[in-house]
Amino acid sequence: MRRFENKVCYVTGAGSGIGKATALSFAREGGKVVVCDINEANAKITASEILAMGGEAIAIAVNIGNRDEVENSVIETVKHFGRLDAAVNCAGIAGPVSMKLHEYPDEFWHQQLNVNLTGTWWCMKFQIAQMLKNGGGNIVLLSSAAGLIGQPENSPYAASKHGVVGLTKTAAIEYATDNIRVNSICPTAIETPMIMYGRRKLAENPEALQQAINHQRMKRMGQPQEIADIALWLCSEQSSFITGSSIKADGGALA
Repeated sequence: MRRFENKVCYVTGAGSGIGKATALSFAREGGKVVVCDINEANAKITASEILAMGGEAIAIAVNIGNRDEVENSVIETVKHFGRLDAAVNCAGIAGPVSMKLHEYPDEFWHQQLNVNLTGTWWCMKFQIAQMLKNGGGNIVLLSSAAGLIGQPENSPYAASKHGVVGLTKTAAIEYATDNIRVNSICPTAIETPMIMYGRRKLAENPEALQQAINHQRMKRMGQPQEIADIALWLCSEQSSFITGSSIKADGGALA
C-alpha cells in the first residue's frame, strides 16, 4: 500500500523546486495534494501534473507572508478534502543582495524574516490547529544549512532559518503527546530556481557554481527529489519515533 493513500497533504512553495518535487511525490504515494504557491500559474501547473497522473489535487495561491492567505488556504483545504494529515512548508525567499550585516538594507531584512520565519510560524499555527481537530498529523519545515551555521553576507537568511530550527524544536515538544510530529530539513546547495537564479545566480556564474559544488563533499549539487524523499519519510510512519529533529541534507558539507 502506498504510504499516503487517502491522506491530505499540504505543500507550500509547490510551484517549483523542492516543493514541486514533494507535491508530486505525495501524489505518487496516494496523497490528496494541496498545492500552494505565491505563483498561482505555477501552482496550477503542478496540480495539473498530479491530475494527469490520476491523482487528486487543488491549487491555491498563497503568499505565506500574509496571515489571512495562510489561514484561508487551510480553511480551503479542509473545505475541499475534509482534514489535514501532512504539511511540508517549503516556501521561502533569499535576499537579493550579498552584504555584511552593518550594511544590509532594512527592507530586505524585514522581508526575509516576514516570509521565512513569521510566514512559517503562520503555516504551523493554522496547520497544527486543524491537526488537533482531526487527531494528529506530521509537519516538515524547510530550514537550511544556514539554520545550523552562519552564512556570511546573508544575515537575515541565516537568522530566519535558525529561527525555523527553533520553531521545530519548540512545536515538537508542545505537541509530542497530541500525535503531531514536527521536524525540519537543512539542505545545502540544492539545484532549485532560488539558488540557480536568485541571489547567487549560479546558473549565470560558472565560478560561483563550481564553488558551491566544491563545498559539498560529494562534489555535486543536491537535487529537489532528494529533499522530497526525506520530507515524505518524515511525514510517514517509517519515522514514527522522530520529532524535533533538524536533518542535515548536505552532501557531507558540514561533516
